[in-house]
Amino acid sequence: MTDAPLPQEVLIVTGMSGAGRSTVANALEDLGWYVVDNLPPQMLRPLVDLAEKAGSTLPRIAAVVDVRGRDFFGDLQEIIHSLRSGSQLRVLFLEATDSALVRRFEQVRRPHPLQGDGTLLDGIERERVRLHPIRESSDMVIDTSDLNIHQLATRIAEGFSTTDTPGVQVTLMSFGFKYGTPTDVDSIADARFLPNPFWIPELRAHTGLDSEVSDYVLAQDGAAEFLESYATSLKPVLAGYQRENKRHATMAIGCTGGKHRSVALTRALADRLESYPGVVVNVKHRDLGRE
Repeated sequence: MTDAPLPQEVLIVTGMSGAGRSTVANALEDLGWYVVDNLPPQMLRPLVDLAEKAGSTLPRIAAVVDVRGRDFFGDLQEIIHSLRSGSQLRVLFLEATDSALVRRFEQVRRPHPLQGDGTLLDGIERERVRLHPIRESSDMVIDTSDLNIHQLATRIAEGFSTTDTPGVQVTLMSFGFKYGTPTDVDSIADARFLPNPFWIPELRAHTGLDSEVSDYVLAQDGAAEFLESYATSLKPVLAGYQRENKRHATMAIGCTGGKHRSVALTRALADRLESYPGVVVNVKHRDLGRE
């Protein structure tokens, strides 16, 4: 008896115009993915069928689908739903703030594809409305507002570089509320219930990476209980992500400046989650060094 062929791995890359789809497509090609750009949604099924016939010679395909498809784009949601039953399908959605998108379009001096006779912001707003259902059902959302092309390519390499990917790759991010909450995360926890080391002169210049600060933070009333409870609550969540083939998750912990409490708690939480089956943890300190 021969083994049944594995389901084809398919990634649909979509999102806001100017948010970095071309950069993602190039990064995926560098990683060995077969990438098709500006594909009408109606061609996704024939592409998947062709890849399945090719077998191991074409194991991973990525299709960039966006509003350049005009009237064809309206069928994307229904087509994604039909493809999920037969393939290892994931949807990557790229977004950015209005100001970031306007800046990028002005740099290249190109109109927005939905701008028409209006302004750039008119086109961006029309696209956000049209893409909202797709974004809500996407498996992974990346906000590229503060990423350059090299940083975005690195994010893609971290998430899609190997065929032997774990059940779920978890990014634990520390951040400072004073710099704004991250938009491309699955959950946010607030560390401001703990005393702030900033107000202790001998700790102010240190960070949560230093033992002086981490020991102080983790010794505070409620810190150990928070870590234990939060890690325990994430265990069934991450197991469920694996069952649902959601292979990327981002959890964020914030404090005032993203320098002391959130950094210490993020590192301590990573130690706990790394023991969970099928989970690989990456730690990112978004705002460390900004003060």
